[in-house]
Amino acid sequence: MSEAKWYILHTYSGYENKVANDIKTIAENRNLQNLIEDVMVPIGPATDDYGKPVLDKEGNQKEEKLFPCYVYVKMVMTDETWYICRNTRGVTGFVGPGSKPIPLTDEEIRNLGVAKKAEAPSVKVGDRVNIVSGALNGFEGTVKEVNKDEGTVLVTVSMFGRETPTTLELSAVEKISL
Repeated sequence: MSEAKWYILHTYSGYENKVANDIKTIAENRNLQNLIEDVMVPIGPATDDYGKPVLDKEGNQKEEKLFPCYVYVKMVMTDETWYICRNTRGVTGFVGPGSKPIPLTDEEIRNLGVAKKAEAPSVKVGDRVNIVSGALNGFEGTVKEVNKDEGTVLVTVSMFGRETPTTLELSAVEKISL
């Protein structure tokens, strides 16, 4: 079992993707994939000020950063991995009290949706689901499409008297038991 734990890095605004890519590249170049296992910028469905999905020209729902200025890193904390993360351009520091980085607890990992794909529920087309996270939290919908490769599900939700399709992470829905 891996000793790697999730940590959160604070970054300058707009540097999240660059920081994530730079850390991945450094880990690959130094052959440290066993120490720095995953780096991610949490994203989710974009909504306007009224909770309505924001769509692009093709009618697909846009995505936005869920936690701007933050990057999640799953790693084994060593002097070398600390140095790499802390000294990557755009990083202002680790999130946590004092100077010592504190890993996320299991509860924080679940609440922040860090390990979404690993915990993805099994749903199929036609299932009624509750949306349990994100901007549409609390809504019910019907599964129209499941994409296991991307870990997403297309759900139609009744909003303002209309059926509105929205793409969500699999972990953002919970099958309604009859």
